Parts: sequence; structure tokens; C-alpha cells
Amino acid sequence: MAASERYRLALGRLLDLTLAGREPTEKIQLTADGTRLHWLTEGVLEVTPPVARDNHLDLLLSAGIHGNETAPMELLDELLGGIASGALRPACRMLFMFGNPDAMRRGTRYVEQDLNRLFNGRHAQAEGSEAQRANDLERLSAQFFSKPDRARLHYDLHTALRASALPRFALYPWSAGREHSEAELQRLEAAGIEAVLLYDKPGITFSAYTYAECQAEALTLELGQARPFGENSELDLSRLRLLLEALIEGREAELPPPDSSLLRFRVARQVYKSSPRFQLHLADDVANFSPLRQGSLLAEDGSERWIVDEAEARIIFPNPKVAVGLRAGLIVVPA
Repeated sequence: MAASERYRLALGRLLDLTLAGREPTEKIQLTADGTRLHWLTEGVLEVTPPVARDNHLDLLLSAGIHGNETAPMELLDELLGGIASGALRPACRMLFMFGNPDAMRRGTRYVEQDLNRLFNGRHAQAEGSEAQRANDLERLSAQFFSKPDRARLHYDLHTALRASALPRFALYPWSAGREHSEAELQRLEAAGIEAVLLYDKPGITFSAYTYAECQAEALTLELGQARPFGENSELDLSRLRLLLEALIEGREAELPPPDSSLLRFRVARQVYKSSPRFQLHLADDVANFSPLRQGSLLAEDGSERWIVDEAEARIIFPNPKVAVGLRAGLIVVPA
């Protein structure tokens, strides 16, 4: 067996190891070009380039925070396989994370509770495996981003539960005292992302944690609709792949110009489910970013009613089946 194939079949196959629930015998491995792969815990692998190639970027790529969102997992698996085989030569430190291994193995969004609602202190108020995993992911991220004088970037890759009028979109967290970066918005354009939602309040998602607490540029990327493994061939992530490969190898300046401009939205209101009586007056299959008619009744929960007051409003993440106390949809408007 060739050396490159041996490397590819070992730590470079992090997704296979995670889905099988296996712990590798060798926790540290060097590729043929001197890149160091270090298995830290289930679903988490640190990649360190040779010192001579290090460009002082720390890049965290995560997927599988929801266990049934397979396209991002497949993309990270291909990137890591390229690194392990020598086809990609990293110039940055990297942390690959598959967020919720138990849910990944079951093919479900989560096991007990939504992992992506347990960050920024929320896991301390909860119990169970996902609360512990959120705590672990925070700790590992903070350790990874602890080195001074380095650029910090985190892309948390997801797919949406439903179809979207804008299939590839980003969510940009907010933190007091920080401004959204125009350079990061230009990166989204280069990656083929069609729209971005600019938050103006703190969040409890994974990217909100790394943005606020680790001082990373951090974004959640929604990449099409959730499908089983092997059924993502129609999803075009070619531009995102080019960006990630360029970031990994430190050749971002070589990327082609974007095909189109990035649409920018802000959150006008969040719709919360406060009781089992909650009703959302939209079709079950309504797509993300669908327009909302001004003056229409969007939802009601007992005596509470949500009327669409905003002009040019759209809906994203509508989900009346969430647990009581969680967000059941976002009303967004052009920024």
C-alpha cells in the first residue's frame, strides 16, 4: 500500500471513525509533507502544518452539530482526506469537528435536545449527553483559539430542515463592541453564499459562542436542505470548496471573482413558542426566505399574536414543532 493511501485510511478518515464509534490506536500521525494530525476526542481532529508553512491562521471547521445534516460532513471528510493524502498542503492550523456523534450515528437531528441551542452558558442549565458535548466543544474551541497574535476563523456548516428561496445563506453572530467584517462578507461572496443574516443580539449557537467568547470571525453556513448520506450530488458547493481549499493552503488571493453580490438581511423579530397552543399560519412546506404579506397574521399563541408589520419581510426557520420556549421562526428584512 502506498504511503499516501495508508495516511488517507487512518486519521484522515475521521468521519468513518466517528460514525463507527471507534477510537484510533494511533492518536498522532504525520503526513508525507510533515503535516501533523492529532485525534483529540471523538469527532475532533487538530491539524498542524510544518512551521515553515504556517501563515498564522487558526481555522475551525465544524459540521454535524445536527446529526442528519450530511452534506457538510461529506465536504469536511473530503477536505481532510485531501490533507491526509498530501493532495492539500495546509498552511494554517485547523480543527475539524463533527459535533454530535450520537445523533450522526442515528441519522437524527439530535438525541435529547438541540445541541445548537446549548452554547454560551445554556448547557449549564441542562442535563444529558448533548449538554456535556456542548461543554466539551466550547472547551476544545477555547483551547484551539488560545494562541495569541493569530487570525481566528470558524465556519459551522449546516443544512436547513426545509427548502430555501436562497439555498446557500449565512448567519453572522453579534457581540457587543464588535462590527461585522466586510472582509468576511466578501469571503462569503467568493464562496457562492447568496445571502447573509446579520444578527444584532447575542445568540446561543456554536458560532455565536466562538464569535463572542473566542474572538473568532465565526459564521453559520446553511448549505441546502438536509438529506441522507450519499444523496447530496445536486447540491452545488463547488465555490465553497474552492474557498476552503484556498484558506487551507494560504492562496486565497488566487480565487476567481464572485458570480453575484451578497444579499444582506437583519432580524426584525423572533417568534417564540411559549405554549403548546402555538399556531404558525404558514404552509408546512413554506421555504426559507419566502416573502410575508404586510398586515397578515403570521402566528398566534393564546392571546399573543404576531402581525407582519414590516415591509419586504421574509420568514426563515419556521418550525411550529419546536419545544416550548424555543424560537419558532425569524422575521427578517433587507439590511
